[in-house]
Amino acid sequence: MSEVRAFFRNRKKVTLLLAAANVAVFLLLSLQGDTEDAFFMLDHGAVYAPLVLEKGESYRIFTSMFLHFGIQHLFYNMLALVFLGECLEGAVGSVRYLVIYLAGGIAGNLLSIAIELSTQEFAVSAGASGAIFSVTGALIYLVLRKKERVPGLSGQRLILMAALTILQGMTAVGIDNEAHLGGLAAGFVLGWLLTLGM
Repeated sequence: MSEVRAFFRNRKKVTLLLAAANVAVFLLLSLQGDTEDAFFMLDHGAVYAPLVLEKGESYRIFTSMFLHFGIQHLFYNMLALVFLGECLEGAVGSVRYLVIYLAGGIAGNLLSIAIELSTQEFAVSAGASGAIFSVTGALIYLVLRKKERVPGLSGQRLILMAALTILQGMTAVGIDNEAHLGGLAAGFVLGWLLTLGM
């Protein structure tokens, strides 16, 4: 029991809270219905561009980041979140990290909506991966420009971490690659902006 307490005590607090929030939401929804059903997820806050654009349900851009289509989707996202999040939170601090995570996830959803609007091909979307790709983008910036902020992070380790997020994208149902790309780009820019002068 002491080992479990020590494990959680040594974890970065915001990363742990984000992971706990995602797991709690998943468990709560799992008790109510099928998290792999698009209509069920839509009823509980997943992104669907027509509802955001025509009905003004902009809250979905945020709530969808805490929803997952099944246990596998959740597992890969949380594995990547804990692995990547601990590195970034330790490098830039809890507040900057939270901004990168949330703003990057929102940016990913906005890009996804914009592209769907241009193609007129709409899909129900949910997951933390846009936010996680934002964390990856910020880490890439730090490795390239502020290596001293992440002294224990080698290029090889970063590739491994990026591979974890890509693996999630390859194995999950209903992959939103645009949200991944938007999150990655936003994270890189936010990593630059939020570490100016650090």
